[in-house]
Order: sequence, then C-alpha cells, then structure tokens
Amino acid sequence: MNGFWSDRPTLVTGATGLLGSWLVRALVDHGAAVVCLVRDWVPQSDLVRSGLLDRVRVVRGDVRDQPLLERVLAGYDIVTVFHLAAQTIVGVAERDPAGTFDTNVRGTWTLLEAVRRTAPLAQVVVASSDKVYGPLGRRPADESDPVQPGRAYETSKACADLIARGYAQAYGLSVALTRCANLFGGGDLHWDRLVPGTIRALLRGERPVLRSNGRYLRDYLYVEDAVWGYLLLAERLAADPTLTGQAFNFGLEQPLTAREMVERIAQVMGVAVEPVVLDAARGEIVAQALSAARARRLLGWQPQIGLEEGLRRTVAWYREFLGAAPDPLPVGVEGWRW
Repeated sequence: MNGFWSDRPTLVTGATGLLGSWLVRALVDHGAAVVCLVRDWVPQSDLVRSGLLDRVRVVRGDVRDQPLLERVLAGYDIVTVFHLAAQTIVGVAERDPAGTFDTNVRGTWTLLEAVRRTAPLAQVVVASSDKVYGPLGRRPADESDPVQPGRAYETSKACADLIARGYAQAYGLSVALTRCANLFGGGDLHWDRLVPGTIRALLRGERPVLRSNGRYLRDYLYVEDAVWGYLLLAERLAADPTLTGQAFNFGLEQPLTAREMVERIAQVMGVAVEPVVLDAARGEIVAQALSAARARRLLGWQPQIGLEEGLRRTVAWYREFLGAAPDPLPVGVEGWRW
C-alpha cells in the first residue's frame, strides 16, 4: 500500500461483522487511524475476541443517527469511510422488510448526507451486493448490467446502491461501490449460512443441511480477498476521480452449486458426507455469477488466496473457535464415508 494508510483517519461502519472485522484488522496492520462505529456489542465477534477493539477508537451508536455521524466525521477528521453497516440476512429481510429497508436504505443516505455536510472531500466505499443484479441465469453479471432486484433484501441493497451513485453524481462526493460475491471466512457467526453451517455440522459429526435443493449456483469470495479489493478501491479512488460513482464486482469467477461447495468443504476437512437436502428455499435467485474484469483492469485486483486455501483458513478458524479437535472425526459417525 506504499504508506497510503499510515495514520489515515478512517471510519468503518458495520465493524463487528464478517467483512468489517477483517477489514479493521488489515487497516490496523497498515497503520491507519481507525474509528469503528459499533451498534450492538457482539462478544463472539472476531473484532472483540482478537483484542482489535483495543487498538482502534470505538464509537457506540447507530448508522441512522446523523448528528452522531457528523460529530464523528468532524471530530476525527475522517478522510476515508467504509460503509458496511447493513442488515445482511436474506431470511430476516423476508420476515422484516421494513426494518431491513430502514437500516440498509436510510442508513446509507444518512451516512452520505453526513459526509456531504461534514466531510465532503472524504472517499466513501459503500458495500452493495451482487444480489442487485437479480436473476441473470448463468451469465456472469458485469457492472454495465442494470439493477433489477426482486425480493426485500435485493431491493434494499439496490436502493442503497442507487442512492450512493446519486450522491456521487449530484454532489460530487467521492463515492464508489463494491458488489461482492458470497463472502466466506472465519468469524461469520450466522450458522444458517452455507459455509459456517456446514463446517460446524461436520466438526460435530453431523450431516450438513441444505435449505435449497442443492443446485442453486453462487460465486464465492474469501473474505481477505474481499478486503484486498476494498483497500485497493479506496486508494485508487483517492487518486483517480474518474472512479467516482462506479461499482466494482469482486468474486472468484468460479460459480459452484450449494452441493458442490459442501463437497469442497468436506474435501478440505478430509471427509465425505451426504448433506440433508430440505428443498425448502423459495423465491431466491437460482443462479448468480460475476465478472470481475473491471476490478482487474482498473484496480489491478485479483484474488490472492482463492477458494481452496480460503476454505483451509476458514476451517482452521472454526476448529479453534469451536474448540474442535484438529484431526478428522472418528470413523463410524452416522453419515460419514471415508
């Protein structure tokens, strides 16, 4: 990073989440002066467990609190903002669309309005989602594709996406967006997600459960590869105003079905298992893939870790977190085949 981040006043919202924890770790390692906006105290978050919070400034509050955001932006002379705070669970969005819209949409415009009023020269990287593209089948989505959301979560992220680009165009704010593939890595405590849920089940000697029919196709990305993209984008945005208002896809460009992903995890763990297929998922996008060509071309980004090594690191993290034995589970557990 050539010293870019050294002592750089940087605000991270959503710092206790999967991506936020790893991003804060990288920023601290690069010497940034990090300020974390934290709403809920999550003792099991890697940000807390690792002691990282002792190395950053912590502000307790909500991203929808504009006076608080303005105080933070001005008081800490923030010049870079990573806006990750969001309600990210698709199932929760289906049950509580109003709450999801309030957090994801109002939270985004509140942050950007605070930046416009208080820190108009700051660079802002907003976390959008690959879900904003809607169903494109197996064709990889690129950033020229229109946003065409369907359900509540997709719609909330698409609205935030459009608002961010609107602030860039109307007010000249230095804003860019990320649209990441499904992130995985140590620290994701949402056990209903495929990767952490599968790893926990296998460590317990249980069969992993697939909510879908196992044929839903997704692109994946290890969290540290995503962090690399975020850091590169913020650095390039500070130097190149032509990136303002642009979105960037980040993914491995290796779409896998849910069943294939379970098999990859099992291979890394040295076992084979037949998952329980519930076939209960309804209304979700059946197939999604991303093209990361723009990120490669304009940012020089490419995955540094990849799928297999990323899964090995992820499994190791959960072994330690769950207190699991480092060796494969014993022969004879129901559902296991060697």
